[in-house]
Amino acid sequence: MPEPTSDILMVIQSNHCPHCGRQIETYQHPSPTVDIIIEMKGGGIILIKRKNPPFGWALPGGFVDYGESLEDAAIREAREETSLEITLTSQFHTYSDPQRDPRKHTISTVYLATADGTPVAADDAQEIGIFTKENLPLPLAFDHGKIVTGYFNTMP
Repeated sequence: MPEPTSDILMVIQSNHCPHCGRQIETYQHPSPTVDIIIEMKGGGIILIKRKNPPFGWALPGGFVDYGESLEDAAIREAREETSLEITLTSQFHTYSDPQRDPRKHTISTVYLATADGTPVAADDAQEIGIFTKENLPLPLAFDHGKIVTGYFNTMP
């Protein structure tokens, strides 16, 4: 793997050490996120309609908090947006296209999970629904169309 070169790294802030006065550079990095494909016991997966930009339907998910594991973030985000307690079953895939989120460069680890009960929209979710391959709502935010299509193409 080639070494990163200075033309790839973006310095976003330059400060000086308060003790020695030496310049300290801070670099821009992608933000880790999680998305969760929640499979309902009666069939279908949960999507939320976002109340904040970028608008559209999306998988439940969000940013990983500092000091939080990916798994804990997935469980927390699912609870915050769907009001459901989920059981993570596996890691599905990681998506890293720098253009996947129009707000900033993110890397999302997508989990598969199960839940039963009635989902209730909360937090960032304006609406919530259970959908199958045949009745997906549009538009899907971010790269969630690609994620959901990949999911349905791997399911029997």
